[in-house]
Amino acid sequence: MANITGPMVKDLRDKTGAGMMDCKAALVETGGDVEAAIDWLRKKGLSKAAKKASRVAAEGLIGVSVGGDTGALVEVNAETDFVGRNETFKEFVTRVAEIAREVGGDVEKLHETPLKTGEPKVKDAVTEMVAKIGENISVRRAVALSVTPGVVTAYVHNAADGSKELGKIGVLVGLRSTADKTKLAALGRQIAMHIAFAAPLSLTPDHLPAELVERERNVQRDLARQSGKPENVVEKMIEGRMRKFYEETVLLSQIFAIDNETPVAKVIEKAAKELGAPIEIAGYYRFAVGEGIEKVESDFADEVKQMAGH
Repeated sequence: MANITGPMVKDLRDKTGAGMMDCKAALVETGGDVEAAIDWLRKKGLSKAAKKASRVAAEGLIGVSVGGDTGALVEVNAETDFVGRNETFKEFVTRVAEIAREVGGDVEKLHETPLKTGEPKVKDAVTEMVAKIGENISVRRAVALSVTPGVVTAYVHNAADGSKELGKIGVLVGLRSTADKTKLAALGRQIAMHIAFAAPLSLTPDHLPAELVERERNVQRDLARQSGKPENVVEKMIEGRMRKFYEETVLLSQIFAIDNETPVAKVIEKAAKELGAPIEIAGYYRFAVGEGIEKVESDFADEVKQMAGH
């Protein structure tokens, strides 16, 4: 039996990031052959990754990447918020966002693209990270935005350690205009900050799902009829309430969060006059970590019992 020393274990740990006990077991199993031990750990890690894939990953980070008239957002999930503070994880999310911009937000292409020349594909890097960090990790979604002429700007809220590219909420905004790009970018960032706060459902009323608008109109109709007023008055009440609904849900109708008094559409109009060129919001995206994922709350004591086989 090979003599497994502390430095051998440390060396293997440095190369793989695996736990000390796992590294020792790998060296014992392979008779001290470091390369074979690395393979042994990778195989063990792959096995662990498969088991962890069934666990809910609803934490993580939103990553943004912007360059000139293009930008991208990605959501990379993990099981705990602790992983979101891991430097390796943050570097991975940053690179994935850059790749998302390169491939136009195509998630399938993103998974098949190497992190860098000579490095594993994104999907393989995820598997390796699962084995290394010990949590289920997934690149959940990605989008890209391109505007010509104009700019794409981004904003992240609840930033990770002051980062401008990583956070819990990420927003992309595309402004179509021939105006000065530096001033356009400043405006775009303010609008992105508003979107992060106000979470609009669409750019205009016409972009809202028809079934959502109809459902809201029916609710307001029933509420208005409870007043007992004539039908023609009820219809006017409905229209007034629907305007209020649009002010709450539609970006251009919302009150700008920066000054808390001007509709966003008026902010755009004012900026266009000041910059001497028409400005149009060509599109926007807003990602928040874990939105739409059903989080499973578990009891720590129960988890310990399950791990112990009880």
